[in-house]
Amino acid sequence: MKLNKEETLNKSLRFSVLDRKQQLETIQSSTFDLIIIGGGVTGAGIALDAASRGLSVCLVEKNDFASGTSNKSTKLIHGGLRYLKQFEVGLVRESGSERAIVHNLAPHLVIPEKMLLPLIKGGTYGKWMTSIGLWVYDFLANVSGKDRRRMLNKKQTSEKEPLLDKNSILGGGYYAEYRTDDGRLTIEILKKAAEYGASIINYCKMDSFVYGKNSKIESISCIDLNTGGKLKIKAKTFVSAAGPWVDLLRKKDNSITDKYLHLTKGIHIVFPFEKLPISQSIYFDVSDGRMIFAIPRGKTTYVGTTDTNYYGSLDRVVATKEDATYLLKAVNHTFEGINLTLNDIESNWTGLRPLIHEADKEPSELSRKDELFISDSGLISIAGGKLTGYRKMADRVIKAVLKEIAPSRKGLFKKSRTIKIPLVTPAIHSEKEVDLYQQELVKRLALLGIDDFYFSKYLCTTYGRNTDLILEKFSEIEANSLEEQLIRSELWYCMHFEMVNSLSDFFVRRTARLYFDIGSARQFVEVILQDFSSYLGWSKTRIEEEQKIMDDLIQDATHYYDQEFQKAEK
Repeated sequence: MKLNKEETLNKSLRFSVLDRKQQLETIQSSTFDLIIIGGGVTGAGIALDAASRGLSVCLVEKNDFASGTSNKSTKLIHGGLRYLKQFEVGLVRESGSERAIVHNLAPHLVIPEKMLLPLIKGGTYGKWMTSIGLWVYDFLANVSGKDRRRMLNKKQTSEKEPLLDKNSILGGGYYAEYRTDDGRLTIEILKKAAEYGASIINYCKMDSFVYGKNSKIESISCIDLNTGGKLKIKAKTFVSAAGPWVDLLRKKDNSITDKYLHLTKGIHIVFPFEKLPISQSIYFDVSDGRMIFAIPRGKTTYVGTTDTNYYGSLDRVVATKEDATYLLKAVNHTFEGINLTLNDIESNWTGLRPLIHEADKEPSELSRKDELFISDSGLISIAGGKLTGYRKMADRVIKAVLKEIAPSRKGLFKKSRTIKIPLVTPAIHSEKEVDLYQQELVKRLALLGIDDFYFSKYLCTTYGRNTDLILEKFSEIEANSLEEQLIRSELWYCMHFEMVNSLSDFFVRRTARLYFDIGSARQFVEVILQDFSSYLGWSKTRIEEEQKIMDDLIQDATHYYDQEFQKAEK
């Protein structure tokens, strides 16, 4: 892989669990400029920003990367249209500009998606307000050319989406958003941070802070969840980017103040595309005034999200029958001739949003702005925020970190460069390159006997040009079918270059198969388990544990509970 001059990268270690022992030895013998606790998109963004400026960085994550909020969003890099309703002009302006930047950094992963906003009788938005709102939205986001909003009449709206209920449609707004895979985005940011020298490790749980004589944090004690071994990691500054767990770390640090997190829950339900065959993405009204997305993706169409207060378990967040019924009712009311039931839902995902508490506000009214908390001990915590704003959040955190760095060293560090750093190596630089590469994949896969166009798009939008490595491995693997051959090649790649450590890492966050191709997850779980055991030498106990975790994940993705799991008693 040819690297450009901008990328002076560390190639001493692969981003692989196979190098885990060496990596743990390295981080215990170092003193870092910065330790980041939390491997979601916020922590990943901070790691890349810091490492590319020249800081020495260590990031620890107690589970897998993107295993919390950062793999449970609506999977849109969007400008936050609904925040105009709350007069969050600054948030809309920042989100709007950032979505275009992130698209340029990874055009195969952050994909333009036209959105239809139907205007309906008695709906939240009238024609005039929608027109003005979308114009302001485009203005704040600096949208130009073909991506600018268009207002549609009733006929044009029905032509864009024939399934909409024609009796209630008055017209529509047509505007631009961007679709992504949030888990993949997080992984790619972390891989890039590692290329710039950051030490990054998952399944390493921060257990406690260790304080010096001046009551400042000087190190953290961690547990390697793979082995149960304990380790201590030293640094000059410490950042908590732990999402829903931020307040738990602040409690460990005895630094909870008058501001605290307010957790809300959102679910998304996934249908086989033939059950909800929409022509394009829709952003539509619900009778209670909320707005819902319906988005086609591959073999499926997914719908979301809910927004409800959450007080249950942080470690097992599930969809209830009430959640699913709410979304089903919205879908059946909006689309003509669609009468979907719980049995039609193929899978679901459910996650938490860590927002900043505001008294007397409903969940959907809470601000998505981020906020920094800096304790007397030196712990910098960041909470709130949106997927779209990860770069700006990172910049704000690093500015706070640099204030804590010795004045004699501040001049050694560069300004933020993440606006210019492609997120994937080798880079794809434009939508045109994406299209050309996908067309190339169609031909290459056909030569291998794979004629389904789904796989060329899936591989391109998941791995970019790293698909080349997967296809090179393909010919070396013996399997019972071409699809088995392909998925095992994917695992090989993820094992060596994406620090996959468990079955769930692979099926949920590296490939998203659990949500968008659950049939393949069920079909190949045993053969992938065998490959894991072969690569990593898993014991019988570990194999049984992995089977149990995967069984629970499939259960949660396909069932709707009467109530949420509660927090464990202390």
